[in-house]
Amino acid sequence: MTDLPGPDLLRYTAFSADPSGGNPAGVVLDASGMDEAGMLAVAAEVGYSESAFLTGRTEASEPGARGYAIRYFSPKAEVPFCGHATVATALALAERDGPGDLEFITAAGPVPVTVVREGTELRATLTSVEPHVTDAAAEDVAEALAALDWPATDLDPALPPRIAYAGARHLVLAAASRERLAALSYDFARLEALMHRLDLTTVQLVWRASDSVFHVRDPFPVGGVVEDPATGAAAAAFGAYLRALSLVPETASLTLHQGEDMGRPGTLTVTLRAGDARVRVSGTGTRIPDRAGA
Repeated sequence: MTDLPGPDLLRYTAFSADPSGGNPAGVVLDASGMDEAGMLAVAAEVGYSESAFLTGRTEASEPGARGYAIRYFSPKAEVPFCGHATVATALALAERDGPGDLEFITAAGPVPVTVVREGTELRATLTSVEPHVTDAAAEDVAEALAALDWPATDLDPALPPRIAYAGARHLVLAAASRERLAALSYDFARLEALMHRLDLTTVQLVWRASDSVFHVRDPFPVGGVVEDPATGAAAAAFGAYLRALSLVPETASLTLHQGEDMGRPGTLTVTLRAGDARVRVSGTGTRIPDRAGA
């Protein structure tokens, strides 16, 4: 067993005010003395889809903002950006130092985050790096569907497959029914191999409930877990996807429900602004009580 940092290792859930909902992340607020192998060992020991490590203070680009360098690790590898671990880290800093403006320097680029208090809850809003959306090759989509055991006829033709990026790459596949989305049982090794080949962080599976409400799921075999419960990076990429395909207005507020099928419900709010290519993702969160012996 790896010796984990004691009080320096925090556990937070993002996109839910209930510790049993949303997406849990490990947070180390002072990882300045840790090397890459140590961070990976902690992430593997914690076992969450990602853990975040603040490696030092930086000068923020906006006056008054607090700047930090940050790295993210899944149990198997470092990832360039993780939305839920960013939210979790911002909430941990807000509880320690107070709400306000933050800027995280990630491998994907600077990510501003604002934390505000709403009643008894804290809410964090991250602003993505510049997103982009590209076509998905037909043979790659066919391989993803084969790994998922989804017939092509179960896709929603109104939301065509694409690869979307807002700090990390995600293959977007839209189910034609809520039942199709709920029935997730896939070939872990086959999907993992495809995702490594395409440099994907997750596969963003979606079902459109209404003009502005979506249910989503994110298989994450490349991170060593079957499914991610609430995925901020994929939510940002999905917002960019919807805008690029003109599936929502240029200015829009979207609600993504994720984790229900895993028993960890969470809610992500995606905001698009006309004239600003970046995507904002917001949600609440809370600290997970320390476990005995942890």
